Amino acid sequence: MEMTTQKKHLVPKLRFQDFDDEWKYKTVNSFASKLKVGFVGTCEPYYTNSVDGVLLVRTGNLKGVNIELDEEKYVSKEFHEKNKKSQIFPNDLLLARHGGNGEICRVPTGFPEANCLNIVILRTNSEVDTLFFQLAYGTYSAQKQISSVTAGSTQGVINTKEIGRLKISIPKLPEQQKIAGFLTAIDSKLLQLNTRKALLEQYKKGVMQQLFDQTLRFKDDDGRDYADWEEKKLGEVAIFGKGKSISKSDIIEGGNLECIRYGELYTEYKEIIVEIKSRTNLNPKELVLSEKNDVIIPSSGETQIDIATASCVLKDGVALGGDLNIIKSKVNGVFLSYYLNTKKKIDIAKLAQGNSVVHLYNSQLKMLKLELPRKEEQQKIANYLSAIDTKIESVNQQIEKTQAFKKGLLQGMFV
Repeated sequence: MEMTTQKKHLVPKLRFQDFDDEWKYKTVNSFASKLKVGFVGTCEPYYTNSVDGVLLVRTGNLKGVNIELDEEKYVSKEFHEKNKKSQIFPNDLLLARHGGNGEICRVPTGFPEANCLNIVILRTNSEVDTLFFQLAYGTYSAQKQISSVTAGSTQGVINTKEIGRLKISIPKLPEQQKIAGFLTAIDSKLLQLNTRKALLEQYKKGVMQQLFDQTLRFKDDDGRDYADWEEKKLGEVAIFGKGKSISKSDIIEGGNLECIRYGELYTEYKEIIVEIKSRTNLNPKELVLSEKNDVIIPSSGETQIDIATASCVLKDGVALGGDLNIIKSKVNGVFLSYYLNTKKKIDIAKLAQGNSVVHLYNSQLKMLKLELPRKEEQQKIANYLSAIDTKIESVNQQIEKTQAFKKGLLQGMFV
């Protein structure tokens, strides 16, 4: 991709070298061959099955810039023929009339025959590429205009008159198509990465279930079966501790000491904690510091199921905040975290007590029954699941980099 930096009045900062004309502001009305609200009202009397009916696209099907057909509904063919204004076709652009997220969906090529409910339909003429407009609609300039006309209205309702007045900066059609094609290729890459991540996560979930149900077993280095797993109480293989309070105001960027606060177990970490997100300048002598292989579980939270969240700390000397139960065990900590989060999550959740705030105590965790393999099998399970997580994280980093790249292009390639 060869681009040049432009200094003209109405041109983007990043541009393909083949183009040098200035862009022009146009209202949506000037290039919309159709801008209408689809059917508004109740469709329930017209619902039918997929064999006898036509697909009905509803506001709930508009997800980001895509149409997702979950919980599909179908209306009679008579309804479809009677309501021609709400029929939708490939390349039509769809907007939620209220409660939208500021994004516009495009009906893809090959989409089935369909009608729509409570949705604005926008169809561009031959002067404006549909994919280009979908991208332009998401830019800061367009979204600022949209916010100004929806501010204060009930549920952020936007009508066709206001959409028609939006001013969009647009180049000639060949440049629109070049930009749209390039950015669509990036979207395709993102779709591939997200699909790969979802498949890896699904595979991990299935493998963990089989490993901890013992329907899938490793063998030793000589190809022999390992011994049967032994039932133990957690209190028989571990000792317990509590973290010490580290407030939000104690978190300092670039602080001298790494630290983990309990809320981060819900938002930042999974079964293995390698890279610590927070730091503090508190005196380490006044805190509780981790030892490698410690497993931490929140001691309070909003729901029982959320509190059943275990993570293994792979570093010595990390300050562990208040509201953390600390488990120091003879069991491989990585194995134990995966095991607790998969096999024992419901059992741990049942131990938690409370209403608006639930609490989980070490005295309860001590009585938790486990089935444990020998150390060598624990290690193999831990290594295998860690390797899957490494692959998932690698794909996730690629997604974040690609998203950042696309965001930078959107800022530079549009006026």
